[in-house]
Amino acid sequence: MNRLTLILLVTLIFTISGLAQSSIKVGSAAPAFSGTSLDGTSYDLSELRGSVVVLTFWSTRCAICQHELPKLNRIAGAHDPKKVVFLALSMENEGLISNYLQRNPFRFQALPNSFGVVLQYADRDRSGNIDMGFPSFFVIDRQGLVQYRSSGYDKTEPINDAIGKLLSK
Repeated sequence: MNRLTLILLVTLIFTISGLAQSSIKVGSAAPAFSGTSLDGTSYDLSELRGSVVVLTFWSTRCAICQHELPKLNRIAGAHDPKKVVFLALSMENEGLISNYLQRNPFRFQALPNSFGVVLQYADRDRSGNIDMGFPSFFVIDRQGLVQYRSSGYDKTEPINDAIGKLLSK
């Protein structure tokens, strides 16, 4: 099965299952996923239990992402990476992400080819179409529950506040 066929099949499955317009609510369990970062490190959300996890869904072509990610980078640098794990997930391939990161380095891990994870975290409209603004942010507590979610401009302060509250518990 070629890659395009696989992507179309996965999209169809998630579109059909998304007709109920499910969205991830604050307080609900974060959908399980696994992925590999550019440096080859494997990440599995279930293995990150015990740490606060900050997920950012982004694109190299997203103007808002280009504005917000440097601010998120500063927040990532202010937290102990053993206590707070920052993951930047993109549907784009390794080449695009690598080229972008050469000019705009991150203090957190970029996970390319994360289309399947986007499908899990995206909201759906009434027709079952994906509805996700970029960048989108999810802060997940040490037990795997979503404690903050948002998208768009100027979200780094509320993200940092959510992290602080979770670390103080």
